[in-house]
Amino acid sequence: MGDQLARVGAALDQLMSTPPGDAVSRRAQWSSALSGRLPHAGAGADAVVAELVDVVVPNGTRLVEPGFWGWITVGPSTVPVVAAAAASVAAPQRYMITAFNHLEELSLDWLAELCGLGAQMKGVYSSGGSVANLVALGAARQWAYEQRGIDPAVQGTGGLRPAVYASAETHHTVQRAAAVLGLGRANVRLVATDDQLRMRPDSLRDLLGADLAEGITPVAVVATAGTTNTGSIDPLRALGDIAREHGIWFHVDGAYGLPGILDDRISASYDGLDVADSVIVDPHKWLNAPIGVAATFVRDRAILERAFTQEPAAYLESVGHPDDGDVVVSLDAMGVPYADMAVELSSPSRGVIVWSILRELGRDGVTARIRGDNDLASRLASLVREHPRLELLVEPELSICCFRYVGEGQADPGLDLDSLNAALLRRLHVETAYIPSSTRVHGVFALRPCFINPRTTPDMVDGFAAAVVRIGDELAGA
Repeated sequence: MGDQLARVGAALDQLMSTPPGDAVSRRAQWSSALSGRLPHAGAGADAVVAELVDVVVPNGTRLVEPGFWGWITVGPSTVPVVAAAAASVAAPQRYMITAFNHLEELSLDWLAELCGLGAQMKGVYSSGGSVANLVALGAARQWAYEQRGIDPAVQGTGGLRPAVYASAETHHTVQRAAAVLGLGRANVRLVATDDQLRMRPDSLRDLLGADLAEGITPVAVVATAGTTNTGSIDPLRALGDIAREHGIWFHVDGAYGLPGILDDRISASYDGLDVADSVIVDPHKWLNAPIGVAATFVRDRAILERAFTQEPAAYLESVGHPDDGDVVVSLDAMGVPYADMAVELSSPSRGVIVWSILRELGRDGVTARIRGDNDLASRLASLVREHPRLELLVEPELSICCFRYVGEGQADPGLDLDSLNAALLRRLHVETAYIPSSTRVHGVFALRPCFINPRTTPDMVDGFAAAVVRIGDELAGA
């Protein structure tokens, strides 16, 4: 195994040092090499590793490139990749009393402390923000229905008219969670936002008042600490106080932005986390873990067990329950019952990945990364403000900067800025090393770089701004 891992490791080092560019342009080559019918005879380990090294690894995504700023995920850093590989062999499951199982709980405690959640918040890992939000809202549903004498995990969700309240900028996984939990997509109330795209407390009050008068049951208020589109942080204290006033579960989606609390220049924006009933954060975003690591934190994990507990299985009846006086062996000591706290039974050891990041960098190292990424967004915002042909669409609060090319003047009715900027984005992807994504801000098409890539340097930001102006000028015929 060691020799084969070394060969793949060398290929990955080569990928990181000299990214090969867009795999789509080479699709005919690699798809031909990898296609064909199911073989009758196996090729053997060496041949498979050779194909991985020569064909598969060089044709992966561009997330590993220093200029990839399109998503809130990038190529992971080295140590968590090594930790994930170690776990996949030494502890493929997170269960049983092992060093890996120990790190599952320890890393959750460290992560809660890092993000300012306090010792009362306990967590469970899952595969990403989609599942993490589902778990949190599952807890909210359980709690809201229990207050009315109903156990939804046993009896179902009939008989009440539920509603979930979230900003118009909330991540779409909230609607999906509502659908899966039987609350209904149509019952997610989208609350209006202010000019910085943060949820408005007055609009929340108005919606709640109207719904309560109609006999609707509020299940949760969902605030966002760092929206996916712009990085805006909702007013957590004001929203949490409204939720508490009405006896409603208060959930904070910090999948991307929660680690931003480490930047003392903006940490005040996170005031109100202490009133949250649940919070999520994705280490595979700003902490640069491999994809597939998210955490849901709640004040009392017992509510997760009531919402997600499994029915007994015959083949597991003896597991975790040694007879008195017997020697406790591995299958008799399963550790914390995470399987009863979320939707996964089989689950990899994710805690060792998060532990490895926090052990490598410490609080100070993570803080330096967060501040540095926020500085990159601020640097770009300054360049945009200073250039007459660029327009900043919203002030960056975290590491996302949304802007557009506007040419010599926005008054020209013949200049379709949305189409121009869309074409500009395509040319950036094809012609340059800069890979932002797009979104819509205040109704207009925006370029949206998200700086969480530890390989990005400040001079790349300067080059990116210059490339936007150059390509925009060419498209506008300036």
